[in-house]
Amino acid sequence: MKILVTGFDPFGGEPINPALEAVKGLPDTIAGAEIIKLEIPTVFGKSADVVKEAILKEQPDVVLSIGQAGGRFSVTPERIAINVDDARIPDNEGNQPIDVPVQEDGAAAYFTQLPIKAMVKNIRDAGLPAALSNTAGVFVCNHIMYQVLYLIEKEFPGMKGGFIHVPFIAEQVIDKGNQPFMSLQDITKSLEKSIEAIVLFDGKEDLKTIEGTTH
Repeated sequence: MKILVTGFDPFGGEPINPALEAVKGLPDTIAGAEIIKLEIPTVFGKSADVVKEAILKEQPDVVLSIGQAGGRFSVTPERIAINVDDARIPDNEGNQPIDVPVQEDGAAAYFTQLPIKAMVKNIRDAGLPAALSNTAGVFVCNHIMYQVLYLIEKEFPGMKGGFIHVPFIAEQVIDKGNQPFMSLQDITKSLEKSIEAIVLFDGKEDLKTIEGTTH
């Protein structure tokens, strides 16, 4: 199995993006799967172009995108992406779409194709915090999750895609008051455990339930 794992560059005035740093820290092989790491721009449209180019080159079985969600307490695999771009702040090239569809001919929403409940359980079994999330927002994180799933439907049948949000790391919250964070080491380990679950559940049904709250 080959898994393309993407991480966004820093955005919103932040000097670092824990999503990208955690992706960089992943081993090259996890549970026998080859891991291809890719930095993508926090830019509407362009991020999807970069991922599509990598898909055409690498021919992965899975595309797993990682993004930052400040304010969350744990690593959160996402259930759904919606067909809306609605940017509270500009992206890294100054684009700020408001209430526009990601794809005019796309579905209202796409559900992840990854075993997100198994991923959450595998992270928790390693002693790390994780929760299932039901909202990827409406910024570039939701945008890339939607775009990848749209590409799978239209051009790459048989491939699977999904998204994980990660919290801030400690150095990002020093001047932000009482904001939650995780260590970069724990975030990276959580992503590794998520990928282990993806490999283990390849072709199998996801878990029916997991204990604990969701976002």
